[in-house]
Amino acid sequence: MCPHVPKQDKYLMAAFIHCPELEQHPYPAGFPFSTSRAGEVRKTAYSMGLLSGPHRRQVAPMPAERGALLAFHTERYVEVLKDASAGSHRPEAFTMGLGTPDCPIFEGMYEYSALACMASLKAAELVLSGQADAAFNPSGGLHHAMADRASGFCYLNDAVLACMRLAAGGMRVLYLDIDAHHGDGVQAAFYDRRDVFTISLHESGETLFPGSGFEDETGSGDGRGYSANIPLPMGTYDGAYLRAFRQAALPLIGAYNPDAFVMQLGVDGLAGDPLTHMCLTNNACVEVIQAVQTFRRPILAVGGGGYNVANTVRAWTLAWCMLCGQTGHTEDAGATRGGAQPLSPDRCAQLRDPALVPDEPLRKRVDVAVDATIQKVKTNVFGFHGL
Repeated sequence: MCPHVPKQDKYLMAAFIHCPELEQHPYPAGFPFSTSRAGEVRKTAYSMGLLSGPHRRQVAPMPAERGALLAFHTERYVEVLKDASAGSHRPEAFTMGLGTPDCPIFEGMYEYSALACMASLKAAELVLSGQADAAFNPSGGLHHAMADRASGFCYLNDAVLACMRLAAGGMRVLYLDIDAHHGDGVQAAFYDRRDVFTISLHESGETLFPGSGFEDETGSGDGRGYSANIPLPMGTYDGAYLRAFRQAALPLIGAYNPDAFVMQLGVDGLAGDPLTHMCLTNNACVEVIQAVQTFRRPILAVGGGGYNVANTVRAWTLAWCMLCGQTGHTEDAGATRGGAQPLSPDRCAQLRDPALVPDEPLRKRVDVAVDATIQKVKTNVFGFHGL
């Protein structure tokens, strides 16, 4: 039974998890992954008055604790990662994914990754204790890291640690990943478990890293039927994406009836992202969040991909608007604190992207592929849940 389920029409509290230390260890110059994004989201949200008031606040992560990381990561890997971050490269570092083009070795990589994990663990503690019904760590979402290996810009996996903490607290967890890249590290961690159901909507592994996340990856052993993948074609637009979400993901969420959600809000599927091939707007992200909110369960949200920084900052600020119940009108919309500007009713609405209308050939190509994916998900997974 869920330890904490919100009963009010409005969230009791929404917590934005961040601290200045998360901005002190950038990836190497020119690298696609920008650790500045979370700080920019924080600045934008603060300027809009979205970090104060009776229903929202900023919370610092817990100090980095090596022991907390060992709940998922192996002790040897954490040792090698920490040493490499300090400039001491052990022979096995490369076999653990360190020093590759995707996961370069740089000073502070351990400190940044560990603190990002502690931010997600702080969010989990707030949810478990009933102190927050929504918590957002934009520095998180490092969903490719494996227990003993770095991968895909990710050194430690905060999403896995957060899911594990909620599950250890007695919650049935629904992990929903909307990053354009398949959440392979999280899927691997829970592939044989059913207390964490992983659902990932992403660009097909046929055209994008990590080359996994196909419809027949459905779990193993006790977890059979508790991994669902919804791979999407290049050029996927809002309408097709939302159709896949509503027809393939939403019925599974309803059947599972989770106690809490962990949402990975990677927005590298937005049109204009330099690393992916999808054509979404941030309106699709908003509609997914709003659909999840209808289940009236706590939401722990983390960041993820997003390599057009300006688009990512706008999308995550908009996501925070949704998570803290700010759709343009609240009882404290005019309140300010600490010099923040008053929130005008349409400030959140102004963050939305303009609609993108696909041309007819693209729409037809995408629709055929998406409809086929929906049918495969229904065939491969729905039966495990009585659908």
